[in-house]
Amino acid sequence: MLRTEAVVDLAAIRGNVATLNASTGADVMAVVKADGYGHGLVPSARAAVAGGATWLGTAIVSEALDLRAAGLDVPLLAWLWTPDETGTVERALTAGVDLSVSNEWQLAAVVTAARAAGRAARVHLKIDTGLSRNGCYVDDWPELVASAAKAQAGGEVEVIGVWSHFAYADEPGHPTIARQVEAFRAALDVAGRAGVEPEVRHLANSAATLTLPEAHFDLVRPGIAVYGLSPVDGDHGLVPAMTLRGAAASVKRVRAGEGVSYGHEYVTPRETTLVLVPLGYADGIPRHAGNAGPVWVGGVRATVSGRVCMDQFVVDVGDLEVAEGDPVVLFGPGRDGEPTAQDWADAAGTIHYEIVTRIGPRVPRTYVGDV
Repeated sequence: MLRTEAVVDLAAIRGNVATLNASTGADVMAVVKADGYGHGLVPSARAAVAGGATWLGTAIVSEALDLRAAGLDVPLLAWLWTPDETGTVERALTAGVDLSVSNEWQLAAVVTAARAAGRAARVHLKIDTGLSRNGCYVDDWPELVASAAKAQAGGEVEVIGVWSHFAYADEPGHPTIARQVEAFRAALDVAGRAGVEPEVRHLANSAATLTLPEAHFDLVRPGIAVYGLSPVDGDHGLVPAMTLRGAAASVKRVRAGEGVSYGHEYVTPRETTLVLVPLGYADGIPRHAGNAGPVWVGGVRATVSGRVCMDQFVVDVGDLEVAEGDPVVLFGPGRDGEPTAQDWADAAGTIHYEIVTRIGPRVPRTYVGDV
């Protein structure tokens, strides 16, 4: 096997999207931002479309342009851009990328780009319903939709969507969920009175797609669920798509009482075998998972021994027979007993989103599974 690799099962991504698609009457936008949550932008997007996604979504515009350059021609939304990206906005408009608009300066920017290109810009107006992140504040919403209606009447924009994002959908029943749905409906009413009737209304992320059908509207936007990781409890038929592993780089027998890795935060309690794994925090392995991160080696679970270093970490495997080159699995689907991304999240005090997304570019992606 390779020194290190993240094996990505494209059939799992395709199947996860098909499962999500079967659970809703809405269209599905597969969110492939952040390099497909670390799984690979273009391969993940193609697998998602094969699974039934009719839209794709990215945060930054450049990733949307990369998808267009790769030949993906489904409707595509990008939503996070700044005033210095006006050139990128113009390229997005030309490439048929929909852009999110949360305020007057963004609307003005797309209007300017539309005039330069001689074509209407496709926009989705975003309302802040309670996340207090991106999106137009409720007090400013009437003015934004009025301006958008004027620009649409002038042929400079086409309002394709109105959308928002949940703050607490991963905690079903949380009181903010109903308040956000109500605020979203109110924002749609305001838009309608201003003459803005979008083609698609979308609010549901992965958690809401799985648990809140009343928030599906015309389009759902699953992200992490596309890759087989659920943000909510329960069996939703999702299959984790990534397996992270490295080949044992060194195996040695040592005496009891040996300090292991920087700071000697682990000391061998007996004569034992130490295995060196060539993955470290430069590859995205959490440094604070020292003495906690689980691995699967030789059919047995073991734990990172001592600190995670920049390029490597050590595992005490006791008397287990391990040879150089043997695979050491950090996480995978879990079906064979190996740790999962959630196990690593628990060990590092974070979320599984971060575990898969942070795996760095020097870890090759190996793609398996037909699309």
